[in-house]
Amino acid sequence: MKQNKAVYIVDDDPAVRDALSVVFEAEGFTVETFSDGDTFIRSASRTQPACILLDVHMPGRSGIEILKSLNAEDYPAPIFIISGQGDIPMAVEAIRSGAFDFIEKPFDADSVIERINLGITAMQNRADKGTGNGFEGADLLTRREREVLNEITGGASNKEAGRILGISPRTVEVHRARIMEKLGARNAADLVRIVLGHG
Repeated sequence: MKQNKAVYIVDDDPAVRDALSVVFEAEGFTVETFSDGDTFIRSASRTQPACILLDVHMPGRSGIEILKSLNAEDYPAPIFIISGQGDIPMAVEAIRSGAFDFIEKPFDADSVIERINLGITAMQNRADKGTGNGFEGADLLTRREREVLNEITGGASNKEAGRILGISPRTVEVHRARIMEKLGARNAADLVRIVLGHG
């Protein structure tokens, strides 16, 4: 099967669109850019890219609103939020709304490519593998939260879990906090007990 190498970049700043386009095209990706959310949503509902980079702040629909209208948690391609350094609370909200991970501005070309490739691979592995969920409260968790939980209860640190799942350790922390809140766990040992059915 031919690998999907299409990347969608949604940002109202033409300089950001141009810079990212050059980086991705040099790596063999085909790039489509959008300056606003509405045009992008029309296209994303017709075709599916390998990956989406989405600015959090845009006129019209914000990145968060776009995530919600795409039902990002179940979207088959990883959606990365682009945010400025002061936007961390916004980036956390984006992850809660189903974003795969976030990339902070200013970004380094090599690390962006690496993160995107990791995200695409992690998403394909997830599609091949599926996740089990046979414990009390599993239905409260999103698919991504169950994946993070599998890694944590398997003994992975935030950093290791992030590497395996293709997301940043900070994103793992966000998911971990949500998992503990949803399952009523006080610490990692509690989580293990719940998953093993001793909670």
